[in-house]
Amino acid sequence: MGKKYYLATVLGILVHCMLYAQPGNLQSSLSATTPGFNPDSLIYKDTINKKNFFIISAIVINGAKRTKSYIIERELPFKTGDSVVLNELVQKFELARNQLVNTRLFIDVVVSLKGFRGYLVEIQIDIKERWYLFPIPYFKLADRNLSEWAKQGYNLQRSNYGAKLAWYNFTGRNDKLKAWFITGYTRQIQFSYDQPNADKSLKHGYGINLSYATAKELNHTTTNNEQRFIPIEKSFNPPDSVSGLFKGQVLNEQFNFMVSYTYRPAIKTRHSFRLSYNTNRIDEAVAKVNPRYFTNDKRFIAYPQLDYTIDYTNVDYVAYPLKGFMGDAGFTRRGINKDMNLWQINAKGTKGFQLAEKTFYGLQAYGVLKLPFDQPYYNQRLFGYGDLYLRGLEKYVIEGVAALMVRNTFRQQVTGFNIPFSLSGSHSSIPFRVYAKAYGDMGYSYNKSFPQNSLVNRMLYTAGAGIDFVTLYDVVFRFEYSCNQLGQKGLFLHFKNDF
Repeated sequence: MGKKYYLATVLGILVHCMLYAQPGNLQSSLSATTPGFNPDSLIYKDTINKKNFFIISAIVINGAKRTKSYIIERELPFKTGDSVVLNELVQKFELARNQLVNTRLFIDVVVSLKGFRGYLVEIQIDIKERWYLFPIPYFKLADRNLSEWAKQGYNLQRSNYGAKLAWYNFTGRNDKLKAWFITGYTRQIQFSYDQPNADKSLKHGYGINLSYATAKELNHTTTNNEQRFIPIEKSFNPPDSVSGLFKGQVLNEQFNFMVSYTYRPAIKTRHSFRLSYNTNRIDEAVAKVNPRYFTNDKRFIAYPQLDYTIDYTNVDYVAYPLKGFMGDAGFTRRGINKDMNLWQINAKGTKGFQLAEKTFYGLQAYGVLKLPFDQPYYNQRLFGYGDLYLRGLEKYVIEGVAALMVRNTFRQQVTGFNIPFSLSGSHSSIPFRVYAKAYGDMGYSYNKSFPQNSLVNRMLYTAGAGIDFVTLYDVVFRFEYSCNQLGQKGLFLHFKNDF
């Protein structure tokens, strides 16, 4: 698609501009078909600004079998009756496609001109919907990444398994229903529902989440930049103890109930508010090894938590952004007394630049601050957890109460190809894009309370090169060879894009 697609759009419009350039044709065509149209105002703008205006007379959507048409139209930067000039129309087509792709509802989107009469244009949107229902078996390693699992001896007993139901686009309004039962090394029951388009204006939404989990092993502290675990054999629980819904010994038991509210005033910006009630219980063995796991030598805590986030998205593809900007900022208030007292602010931004036809540069920055600085171990997770890490330091965890991280990545698209796949009409092939990349990261973590790790309170640097495979359903396979300032090198595999 790309440049050829937009060049065809421009040429098509220019030809019809030449055929229908007389003011008489413009006025008669528009006033006859467009309610509330004022021809005098359009001629005024055309005369003073020297622009040719087009009126969107219809938007035709093809391929939406489950998704409601108004959900698709919510993502468009134009609507029926809008007047636009030539260069704006081409730009809006690109923005409309990006917005629809970033809903993660469709595997392919084409926005084009269906036809026009005079200066009246019809826009056609062709989509291919994803599969939305995934009742699948569940299997995942209990460790935070493959490197940590390898460190534990490639033990398959350190895995979780069960059943997981994920139903995206549940009612055709981009809502999500999730429910799963997981057992194995850790155990979890969870139910959640998210409805981002709850009212007629499609600006307000809500969500609910309920989860209960237990673990047979717990990371009780960090020394020498590595997690230290207490296995169940060191628990003080009796062998036949029963913990909640699950029988057997457990070192940790957690409960969470959360409600959320979202407000999306425009297509690129969203505000999210989350209020939750949480409980967390640890075994006596954990408290004995690390009395500061919770505050005041506690073994059980219950606390409310309030989160607010504002996010902005304007990129070509949110799962693997090459062009544009996306970012978020927020704050967290965890607890209301001395047993749990945390204020946190954080922000993250990602900016992508196109340097040449298939060459891209990306910059990502992340910062977090936790107050007061004197926090228990439970509130000090930073680098090495989830998506927050420096490439080349995946083997380590770095705790702290304040941090800054910057990632730089150069990407060159090497090739793109499709593998035939005839299981269904909407999935006739599986596309792959392959990128070669080089990168460099830097970060800093401040830790006042647990300084027994060499990577805290110092600047950190890593670099490397790799290959990314991008395919359906936002799946990114990343093969990276990284080195760090400790002189260590290694090959790392990741199954999603963290930039």
